[in-house]
Amino acid sequence: MLRVLAVDDEVHALSELAYLLRQDNRVEQVLTASDGVTALQDMVAMIGAGDRLDSVFLDIRMPGLDGLDLARLIGAFPSPPKLVFVTAHDDRAVQAFELEAVDYLLKPLRPERVAEAVRRLESATYGPSSGEAAMDDVIPVELSGRTSFVPQHAVSYAEASGDYVRLHTAEGTHLVRMSLAALERRWAGSGFIRVHRSTLVSARHVTEMRFDEGRIVLRVGATTLPVSRRHSRRVREQLVRQFRGALPPVAESFARGIAPLGADPVAPGQ
Repeated sequence: MLRVLAVDDEVHALSELAYLLRQDNRVEQVLTASDGVTALQDMVAMIGAGDRLDSVFLDIRMPGLDGLDLARLIGAFPSPPKLVFVTAHDDRAVQAFELEAVDYLLKPLRPERVAEAVRRLESATYGPSSGEAAMDDVIPVELSGRTSFVPQHAVSYAEASGDYVRLHTAEGTHLVRMSLAALERRWAGSGFIRVHRSTLVSARHVTEMRFDEGRIVLRVGATTLPVSRRHSRRVREQLVRQFRGALPPVAESFARGIAPLGADPVAPGQ
């Protein structure tokens, strides 16, 4: 069960959020704080006492230490609690997800939406429950003053681009201010594979794997992506595990590309 801290400078909003969280049988304890400084002090005291804190439900616009600044401080903790932002404003979604928030709730709160945030938290903290599919995350993308959300399942691969990540989908590409390492952590266990220091690929979108002059090459849609020697063995093993038992033509193309599964034609460690 989850132990959470709710932070909001508005008394009524804090009471409503705490009430909704306490109605959820997946939540063990709900602590509250009415400002960012008090919340930070409470968390430091909990860490010192060895108490567990799984998540912080955090209002963004607060006097003094606002929610985004507090979130950045929380991110420096050795084992930071997961973040859910709660706000009446939808113009901070991109910044919130840059801080690896699990969810972003808009006021006025709806009980079913709070329950969904708790489900996401539980899945992110303990993994999907038995019989539950992993949640399909979304990444907010801001363009020309508008925020759209790119679902995880639509992303075929992602490339590092300086301080940004470029998400590739069938509809086009989207540039997001986030490191590739942060995206890899966020989508760990969701079928995304690091194939190169600058490339993360969705296994579900891979249609072919072949050897080209001793190097592994993947086909993702109409794009071919090289696999670095450093990542080749793990990529091959993960793809074979994922597609073992798949129906043709995917299984056939993989069987042709892999050749003897016990062989390792690519020298590791480079």
